[in-house]
Amino acid sequence: MGAKEAAKGAANMTTDISGALPNILIVMADQLSGTFFPDGPADWLHTPHLRALAARSVRFANAYTGSPLCAPGRASFMSGQLPSRTGVYDNAAEFVSSIPTYAHHLRRAGYQTCLSGKMHFVGPDQLHGFEERLTTDIYPADFGWTPDYRTPGERIDWWYHNLGSVTGAGTAEITNQLEYDDDVAHQAVAKLYDLSRGQDPRPWCLTVSFTHPHDPYVARRKHWDLYNDCAHLSPDYAPIDYDAQDPHSKRLMDSCDWRAFDITPDHVARARQGYFANISYIDEKLGELIATLKATRQDAIVIFVSDHGDMLGERGLWFKMNFFEGAARVPLMICAPDLAPALVTTPVSTIDVTPTLCDLAGISMADVMPWTDGESLMPLAQGSTRETPVVMEYAAEGSWSPLVGLRQGDWKYIACALDPELLFNLKDDPQERVNRATDPTCREICARFRAMAATRWDLAGFDAAVRESQARRWVVYPALRQGGYYPWDYQPLQKASERYMRNHMDLNILEDAKRFPRSE
Repeated sequence: MGAKEAAKGAANMTTDISGALPNILIVMADQLSGTFFPDGPADWLHTPHLRALAARSVRFANAYTGSPLCAPGRASFMSGQLPSRTGVYDNAAEFVSSIPTYAHHLRRAGYQTCLSGKMHFVGPDQLHGFEERLTTDIYPADFGWTPDYRTPGERIDWWYHNLGSVTGAGTAEITNQLEYDDDVAHQAVAKLYDLSRGQDPRPWCLTVSFTHPHDPYVARRKHWDLYNDCAHLSPDYAPIDYDAQDPHSKRLMDSCDWRAFDITPDHVARARQGYFANISYIDEKLGELIATLKATRQDAIVIFVSDHGDMLGERGLWFKMNFFEGAARVPLMICAPDLAPALVTTPVSTIDVTPTLCDLAGISMADVMPWTDGESLMPLAQGSTRETPVVMEYAAEGSWSPLVGLRQGDWKYIACALDPELLFNLKDDPQERVNRATDPTCREICARFRAMAATRWDLAGFDAAVRESQARRWVVYPALRQGGYYPWDYQPLQKASERYMRNHMDLNILEDAKRFPRSE
């Protein structure tokens, strides 16, 4: 059989198997903390659409990110692999094309796969299994945001986080982020309408990924005013003095240039109000997507998730980049016809989503499961138990050497070659106030976690791999900016000659084909 015949046969096979596969809508928020989703959204949040989705979903109350930063967290989410395996250590590390994502798995099984919005891919591959991208990304795709472990404590001012997002919190009717997410939602809704026309017989997976409620904490007035009398504008855990913070938290405060800002209680309240307001903004966009599904009479599995959380001033920390609950825990809800609504409290991870998606679609991941860190959530969603610990890694901005974390049962363990161990009992101490690592009564528990960590990670080798990656990029990035520059940022393509009405088309056929429903 020749190449053309083989390709044709593969295409026909795909068409044959696709009819029974479910459509999938994945909605991803950015920096949305799972602490506000104890069982769906907290009662005081103005989120009617998220609440309605939660009522139909399996809710995972203790879901954690694979890594509490955008690019590494998203690469882990899409691949089911931790940063130590993907090599996506930070927001400027390349996500290589050979790592399969859920988009690859689904596409191989006959799906059309599409992304609207952010996924923070770094490198020349800006698709990673998606057949189509409807928007560009909001963040750069090159190596410019590379940290440097060779100069610990040095701030890279032009891109490092700082507390200006806190002091600048307030209202605006349009911002860089609002402009982006408005377009993300618009393009996704248009795509759902297009899918309803049935011109492509394949099942679809549409990922809609927003940048809100990520800082800066600026929101539209209509959402801001929902929280004017909110009782949650002050952190539950008051700021810890710098000298009393753990070493990594000190590094994060320094990396955010905390000494350059006089953060007042009013700043904190306004930042939190803007954040909550933007949760309501995301809820509004989710409502638009769900309404479009309903209007176009399309059924789909719906998954709602975030890449990581936000500390929002708890402990005196902001943004993410650590394993405390505010930064590491995320909402995760799965609404599927074969899953009865339920609350699951067992700790799970976003790296489990890719195996779960394949399970939901009846797709085997056997070829790559030996190199996959996540596992399917279907047994848990259907009432089974799970003892596997949740694993987390961080090796990016604000760190001087990789950090690793384990969550199992009531306990969370955090280790770094530079720092004393941290051990918290989240049942007794949900705000992680008391480090039990040196508690004599927890000696055996701490030793057990230490042994689990040692079995999983070679911290010295992990550190060396990160340093090698950073050093390479510190050579490549400035080199590529000299002379002719070819950007990797995704350029959405539109064939204007194929849109609306053109003279190679039959107007009567066109108008009928673009109408849904056609006979009403």
